[in-house]
Amino acid sequence: MDVARNPEMADAAPTPHEPPVIRREDYRPFPWLVPEIALDFDLGLEATRVVAKLTVARNAKADALPTIRLNGDGLAPLSVKVDGEPVSDWSMNGDDLMLPLPGEAHTIEIATQIDPAANTQLMGLYASNGMLCTQCESEGFRRITFFPDRPDVLSTYTVRMRGPKAQFPILLCNGNKMAEGEDGADHWAEWHDPWPKPSYLFALVAGDLVANSSSFTTMSGRKVELNVWVREADLPRTDHAMESLKKSMKWDEEVFGREYDLDLFNIVAVSDFNMGAMENKGLNVFNTKYVLADPDTATDADFDAIEGVIAHEYFHNWSGNRVTCRDWFQLSLKEGFTVLRDQLFSQDMQGEAVKRIEDVRVLRSAQFPEDSGPLAHPIRPDSYREISNFYTATVYNKGAEVIRMMRVMAGPQAFRQGTDLYFDRHDGEAATCEDFVKAMEDGAGLDLAQFRLWYSQAGTPKVDVALTHEGSTATLTLRQTVPPTPGQTAKLPMPIPLKIALFDRDSGTHSGEQLLILDSTEKVLAFEGFTAPPVLSINRGFTAPVAIERQVPREDLVFLAARDDDSFARYEAMQELVVGHLVAVLGDGLSQAEQAAGQDAIAGAFGAILTDAELDDSMRGELMMLPSQTYLMEQMLVADPGRIHEEREALKAWLGTRFKAELEALHDRVSAVPYSLEGAARGARKVKTQALVYLAAGDPAATAKRAWAQFEAADNMTDRQGALMVLCGLEGIERTNALIAFYNRYQGNELVIDKWFTLQALSLHPHALEHVKALAKHPDFTLRNPNRVRSLYMAFAGNPGAFHAAGGEGYRMLADLILALDPINPQTAARFVPPLGRWRRIEPGRAALMRAELERIASKKNLSRDTFEQVSRSLD
Repeated sequence: MDVARNPEMADAAPTPHEPPVIRREDYRPFPWLVPEIALDFDLGLEATRVVAKLTVARNAKADALPTIRLNGDGLAPLSVKVDGEPVSDWSMNGDDLMLPLPGEAHTIEIATQIDPAANTQLMGLYASNGMLCTQCESEGFRRITFFPDRPDVLSTYTVRMRGPKAQFPILLCNGNKMAEGEDGADHWAEWHDPWPKPSYLFALVAGDLVANSSSFTTMSGRKVELNVWVREADLPRTDHAMESLKKSMKWDEEVFGREYDLDLFNIVAVSDFNMGAMENKGLNVFNTKYVLADPDTATDADFDAIEGVIAHEYFHNWSGNRVTCRDWFQLSLKEGFTVLRDQLFSQDMQGEAVKRIEDVRVLRSAQFPEDSGPLAHPIRPDSYREISNFYTATVYNKGAEVIRMMRVMAGPQAFRQGTDLYFDRHDGEAATCEDFVKAMEDGAGLDLAQFRLWYSQAGTPKVDVALTHEGSTATLTLRQTVPPTPGQTAKLPMPIPLKIALFDRDSGTHSGEQLLILDSTEKVLAFEGFTAPPVLSINRGFTAPVAIERQVPREDLVFLAARDDDSFARYEAMQELVVGHLVAVLGDGLSQAEQAAGQDAIAGAFGAILTDAELDDSMRGELMMLPSQTYLMEQMLVADPGRIHEEREALKAWLGTRFKAELEALHDRVSAVPYSLEGAARGARKVKTQALVYLAAGDPAATAKRAWAQFEAADNMTDRQGALMVLCGLEGIERTNALIAFYNRYQGNELVIDKWFTLQALSLHPHALEHVKALAKHPDFTLRNPNRVRSLYMAFAGNPGAFHAAGGEGYRMLADLILALDPINPQTAARFVPPLGRWRRIEPGRAALMRAELERIASKKNLSRDTFEQVSRSLD
C-alpha cells in the first residue's frame, strides 16, 4: 500500500521524486470494519457510473481514529453521503478521500464515474475488445471506487449492474446470481457473494460471450455449475480448460480435503491482461493464453500450462480466498502455498519425474538470478515501494520450495494434518506466514523455530560437499553459507533437508535413500560398510532450493547420469557434467587434452541417453537439454555473455556432429509416432525437437531441409513450432518460407501470432537483433497488449546472443521500450528492468553499458512507482 494512502503503515516522508517506502513492521489493523458493501454499476465503455454503499463499524482491535481514509486512484467523488444524508466535510489527501465519522457505526455512500476505455494500465475496471472486465489485485479496486483497499478488510459483496443488452448481453460477478431482468434496451443482474473477501478479489465482466458449460458434483453431493466464457469464435478451444477445472476440483478434494463452496464457478478469458490469471472468488479472469487450446494452435507445453494455471487459480479458493493474507508482505502465504499445490497436482497429472525437473529449471532460470542480484528479497519481504514489483519468482517459486521442504521433513501425511489445521484455524481470516508455520508445527509435529529463517533471509544457500573414504568408512562433510544480499550482509545457518544415496560403484545399487538435515554451518557424517569409495547422489528430488558445490570426478557424474535411480539426480549429474566442463573452458585453464577429455565424458553420457531403450522419451528429452546460458552465467562471479554463448553453441555443434547418425535415427523413429496427448506421444515430440536442435548446430544446411519437411508435415503445433524454432536460427529459403507460411496460416489468431514474434526474438540467427527492431514496427505489434509486448521484448531479453550484443544496442532497445511503455502500463514496463539490473555479474564493458541505460531510465521525469523502484534498486 502507498504510504500516502494509508497512514496505518507510514514511513518517513519521501523526497518529492521518490515513492515512499512501506515497511512490514509498521502494520496496524484498519480502524474500521467494513462487513458489507453494495455496489451499483451503470456500465459503459467510456463512462461507467459506480455507487458504493459501505456499512462500517469501529474496529475494537485497532486504534480509534475520528476519520476514515478511503483509498482512491484517479477518482473524484460525484457525491458523498453518510447515513443517507449528503455531507461536505470530506477532503482529499492525495488520491484518498478523508471522511470524518463521529459515531461507532455508519453507512457511507459514494458515487464516482470512470472511463474504462481510457484505462491502459489494465488495473481496476477496463475495456478489452468491446467488453468490460476487472483486475483488482493488488491495488486495483481503488481505481473503481473509494474503499479501504487492503487485504485485511473483509466484506460481503452485493452487486447490481446494468447496461445495454446489445453491447453487454452477459453480466458476471463474484458469488451466485440472485436475479436478472430487462428494462427496455438495458438489462440488469444482481449478484451476491456470501463469503467475506478483500477488495482485491472483486471481479466484474460484461460483454458478448458464450460459455462452454458443464457441472461438477462435490464430495458432499452438491452440484456446481461450471462455465468457461469466451468469444464465440474461441469456444471450440475451451474443452481442455473445462476438463482441467474438473480434474482440479476432484484432486483438491482427494489430496487436501478442500470442497468448493458456491453453486457456480465461472472462468472468463480476456486477451488484454497483465498477469496469467486471477483467482477472484467464483469468477476467475484468465489471460486467453491459459484457456484456449487445440492441437493445431497449442503446444504440449501450452496444454500443460493451461492445466497448471487453471488448477492454481482454482486452488486459491481455499489457499488465498477462504484464508487470505493480512497484508501484502504475506503474499507468499497464498502464492507460495498455491504454487506448491499446483506443482503437486501437475506431478500427479503429468508424471512426477519430468515435472520436478521442469519446476527446478524455472527456479534456476528466474529465481536464482533474482536471489543473487540487486532485487534479492526474502519470500516475506520487509519493505517495498510498489507491491506489484513483488509478484516475483522468489515469492512464488522459492516460496513453494520453502513449503515443500516442510512437506519433505514432515512426510505427506503429517503435512496434510498441518494444512488441515491451518485451514480450520484461519478459515474466513486474513492470516500471516507465521500463522501457516505455527499450524505446521502444531499439526505436523515439526520444530520450525530455526526454519523460520527461510522466510526472513534472502539469497540462495550454497552447500559445499566433500566425500572422503578410508578403510570401510565414507565420510560426508557438508558446509553451508548464505551469501550476502542487499540489506542483509550477515546470515545465520538455515535447516536444509537433503536426500542422499551412496551407490556401490560396481553393482550400481545403493542400500536406501536417507534424509539429512543440515542445520548448522558444518556437519560431518560417517557411513560404514564401504570397502570402496561410494558414489554420492545428493539433493535427490531437489529437496532443498540450494546450490550444491562439490569437486566430483567426471566418472562419478557419468555414472550418475547413466545409473542414478532418482530422475532429478540423473538429470542433475548431466547438468553438472556440462557446467563443469564449460566453466573450465571459459576459465582458460584447460589444455587441449583436458578439453578433449571433458568432451569425451559428456559424449559418453549423451550417447547413453540417446540409446537407452529403457528411458522414457519425456525424460530423454530433459536429459538431452544443455544448461541454459542464464544458468551458466550464474555459475561465474563475472560472466562474459559473448564467450558463454560461443562455447555453449560450440559444444552443441560438436555433439550434433559426433552423434549425427544417432540423432537422425532418433528423429526418424519419433517422427513415426502419431499425434495424441498421451505421455508416449508427447515424449516423442519433445525428443524430436531436441534432435533437430543438435542436428542444426552440427549441420545447418542439411537440417534446414529436415526441419522444413517436419514443418510441412506437422499435424500439430508442437511439431510445427519446434521446426520453425530451429529454422528461425538458420539462413536460407526454408526459414523465409516457414515464417511466411506460419504467419499466413494463423493471421488473426493473437496467441499464435505471439508465438511468431517470440520465435524470431529468441532465435540463434546472427541478425536476431535487427529482426526484433523490424518486428517492433510490424503492423501486428502494439504496446497496449501485454501479451504482444512480452512475446517480442521479453523473449528478446531472454536471448543472450542478441540482448548482450557487444555494442550495447540490445540494452538501448530494452531501455527505450521501458520508457515508452511506462506511461501506458507501468506494471508491465517494470518487469523489463531486471535483465538490465544484472549488470554487476557481467564483464566490465557490457556492465557499464547496462548501467548507463538504467541511469537514463532513472533520469526520466514522472517515472511510475513500479519502474522507479526497480531501477533505483538495480542501481543501488
